[in-house]
Amino acid sequence: MVNAKMYELGTKKSTIRTIFEFGRKRAAEVGEENIFDFSLGNPNVPTPQFIKDAIIEILDNPNTSAVHGYTVAPGNPQVREILAESINQRFGTKFSGKNLFITAGAAAAITISFKALCETGDEFITFAPYFPEYKCFVESVGGKLIVVPAQVEDFQINFDEFLKRINSNTKAIIINSPNNPSGAVYSEETIKKLAEILRQKSKEFGKPIFIISDEPYREIAYDVNVPYVPNFYENTLVCYSYSKSFSLPGERIGYIVVPDEISDFEKIFGSIAGAARVLTHVNAPSLWQLVIAKCAGKPSDISIYRKNAEILYNGLIDAGFTCNKPQGAFYLFPKCFEDDDYSFCERAKKYDLLLVPGNDFGCPGYFRAAYCIKTETIEKSLPLFKKLAAEYI
Repeated sequence: MVNAKMYELGTKKSTIRTIFEFGRKRAAEVGEENIFDFSLGNPNVPTPQFIKDAIIEILDNPNTSAVHGYTVAPGNPQVREILAESINQRFGTKFSGKNLFITAGAAAAITISFKALCETGDEFITFAPYFPEYKCFVESVGGKLIVVPAQVEDFQINFDEFLKRINSNTKAIIINSPNNPSGAVYSEETIKKLAEILRQKSKEFGKPIFIISDEPYREIAYDVNVPYVPNFYENTLVCYSYSKSFSLPGERIGYIVVPDEISDFEKIFGSIAGAARVLTHVNAPSLWQLVIAKCAGKPSDISIYRKNAEILYNGLIDAGFTCNKPQGAFYLFPKCFEDDDYSFCERAKKYDLLLVPGNDFGCPGYFRAAYCIKTETIEKSLPLFKKLAAEYI
């Protein structure tokens, strides 16, 4: 009667959402101030005033069809030109509007890219820890997700394990830097080595292998350079979102960059347009296209995330946890005190600490803590983390 796979996806909530909903119920019982919910990556930095100002200015336009009407499928041409020029100024590229396809956020950008590239038998490789939705996104278009085990020392790419998995069926490599959940940023050395391997393997297999660079956290980086991947590898699609940088996760606005240098540009861009069509992305929200054009290049305020990262990291280290210091995004990814990360996170609930098991990100034995929450909540949680650690130490 219905598609069994779709029913499963629609009725089986993600672990993150399940923990978040548990937290809402628990808060009703003991009070919001007594719940320490590190589950959801929902930005807590206020939306910048310049976003609000841009919206008001745009809505004052008496030509409502220009604000609320359809755009062409790839997005408003003027908006695309403005965004391309902003990218060029930041990264020394030479894009124009024709290199951008505006999307309803990063999830749409990623899924459209998968759909555009995927042919029968294709595999997409990603590196643990990874965003769990990649699996259902890839499988929804008929592909297979291959996961490379984590290099837990620094959460850079485990190249030895990667070389065991890349083969003639590999269509694309999915990277996410700054990374959810580890907070790691892939170094220039890592990107260069990945590019070198992909050029060699593309030549060996007689076909291009693409990078899909998932970059919703690009602007949230702490004193470290985030390499712009198209400057190092020509066959790159960049999937970007304003959800995190401008605290707009519910508005769904982003884009795909398709460089001129990519193999068969016209065919790739046309396939992206076709994928958006069959996935019913007629066009990204017209109002929000105009908003991001007005706000292109404006800075993101990451001071709260930086402060929260320092407080939580130092507090967990003081409590005896092992954890890499985050370089970006708004997550910590500490090691559990036992191999069973689900058991550890269940025990944490005793202290109303809501944490996400690392196994969901392809990295068992770790847990994710999203620190995009109130600073005082983090400060109040630290004695509880100490009590939790004391049960093992």
